[in-house]
Amino acid sequence: MKRILLTVLSFATALVAGSFAAAAPNVTVGRPAPEFELPDQSGQLHSLEDYRERWVVLYFYPKDQTPGCTTEACQFRDNIFAFRDLNAQILGVSLDNVGSHKKFADKYGLPFPLLADPDGTTADAYGVKTRMFGMKVAKRQTFLIDPDGNIAKHYETVKPATHFAEVLADLKSLGAGEPSKQSP
Repeated sequence: MKRILLTVLSFATALVAGSFAAAAPNVTVGRPAPEFELPDQSGQLHSLEDYRERWVVLYFYPKDQTPGCTTEACQFRDNIFAFRDLNAQILGVSLDNVGSHKKFADKYGLPFPLLADPDGTTADAYGVKTRMFGMKVAKRQTFLIDPDGNIAKHYETVKPATHFAEVLADLKSLGAGEPSKQSP
């Protein structure tokens, strides 16, 4: 029993410690977000370019079907209309494959794309790929990308149960959902 508890504590510590690592040097607020093209849980390809003129909540997470990842995904799910009202698209990314994402999305009724990055190329580009217990995983971090494709905010520390509220508040403070001011 003691060995199981130590293993669980080690896993939790590794997840938290991974949350404090820095992103790739070229991934900074105000700079263009790295482009990607990844399949979702249905096999449909998504690229960052597909979401120009919308806000993107690009959240990376370690593993489908794990407690923290499920909590975070379900919080985004339960608040999907608030994000849509702000013209924001949620995209989840992990190193799991399309089949794993499909099971996860179906089981929890997730109404947004879960992008499969099994080789970790996109996680590398955003500086969030790490190793945990010999497995490659993405650190739990989020990037808020503005409608022009620039990084507006980087969340290096994420609490799965409350992260959605922090992101919604930041979207509102950044003017998401407001009509664009265009010159005549």
